[in-house]
Amino acid sequence: MSGVLRPSALTPFRVRNFRYQWSGDLLTSWAFEMEILILGWYVLVETNSVLYLSLFGSLLYVGTLVSPLIGVLGDRVGHRIVLCGMRAFYSVLAAALMVLAFTDQLDALVVLVISGLVGLIRPSDLGVRAALVSQTLPPAQLMGAMGVSRTTSDSARIAGALAGAGLFAALGMGPAYVVVTLFYIAGLLLTLQVREPYAADAADAGPLRPARPAPLSDLVQGFVYVWRSPPLLAGMFLAFLVNLSAFPLIMGLLPYVAREIYGLDQTGLGYLAAGFAAGALAGSILLSILGTRIRPGRMMLGYAVAWYVALLFYGHAQDAVTGFIALVVAGFTQSLSLVPLSVMLLKVSSPSYRGLVMGVRMLAIYGLPIGLMGAGAMVDAIGFPTTALLYCSVGLVFTGLIALIWRKHLLHSLAPANAP
Repeated sequence: MSGVLRPSALTPFRVRNFRYQWSGDLLTSWAFEMEILILGWYVLVETNSVLYLSLFGSLLYVGTLVSPLIGVLGDRVGHRIVLCGMRAFYSVLAAALMVLAFTDQLDALVVLVISGLVGLIRPSDLGVRAALVSQTLPPAQLMGAMGVSRTTSDSARIAGALAGAGLFAALGMGPAYVVVTLFYIAGLLLTLQVREPYAADAADAGPLRPARPAPLSDLVQGFVYVWRSPPLLAGMFLAFLVNLSAFPLIMGLLPYVAREIYGLDQTGLGYLAAGFAAGALAGSILLSILGTRIRPGRMMLGYAVAWYVALLFYGHAQDAVTGFIALVVAGFTQSLSLVPLSVMLLKVSSPSYRGLVMGVRMLAIYGLPIGLMGAGAMVDAIGFPTTALLYCSVGLVFTGLIALIWRKHLLHSLAPANAP
């Protein structure tokens, strides 16, 4: 059995570009997760306000509006060049926070401003990564490769959360940010080792676009392309929905839940974040093993429903152990929904549009700051359990509507969205 499973999970590492990109993605993701936990806890303690915490989380995704433009830029100049530029920017801003922390000039307002600057480009990172992976490996290996690639962010949520919480608690903000900055720089250096991927063969590329006179024209053509492709449009709606109604309950409000409901400190928060990430990592590893046996369209919908059910249990857990278990299950089902979603978008898209399609996919993350701000206000007014119930109910209803409206394109076994 192991002889059958091994190639699907490990074959991508035979490709030089994938090895370097995976390593660079891993270190960058670890820095991301350490930074989010450190700064989120700092803002909550300094301001003692769930609304400020929600604002901090929202600012990290303000750049979703420009994600399609970054996708266009990647299609034009190369996704490797764009990814390196983004990671250089992260390194500079992390170094600035490090210096401010060591000189005692850091406050919540400065953190919010720098978080907003990072948020201008960070939402595009996952999309550019995926587009670069799709250029590196053949379509038959894409599901396994995306599962392996996703382990970089999933494992980072475990190691980054625990390391970030531990460093912050033991050493303080300045020394913790030395580590964050070094991780960003190392991620940049590894990404620089990636060679510009070869172009897709003409036989596999599908219809290519004509010469593009301007980026704005590219952008308009891309939105029309997504709108006219039912599986792409359905995938974008599902991506927006889960960012609006699922992720805010975890990614933005977890520090509030840890401190106010479970009575935990920042170390306990790290364990909760690691639980969600451990489940997600298990899901990614499973996908990398299953590979071509996955039917992406069906799987992304079925496990979106399972994800919302797990979040209902998490939202009503009254102790840290129950909440931790619910978070592990939520992470597992989240991975089994969103990785197939990304693979479906890449497989259905023409290679000449992949950067832009993934940019539009990142645009769907704009649902997260909207959902976060709404959840922050609702938690103050009606409490976290009722807020979780309302958000999950909305998610379940609209997931069902997406399945109903696009059932021909997402549920049929022979639909392109379910191609192996």
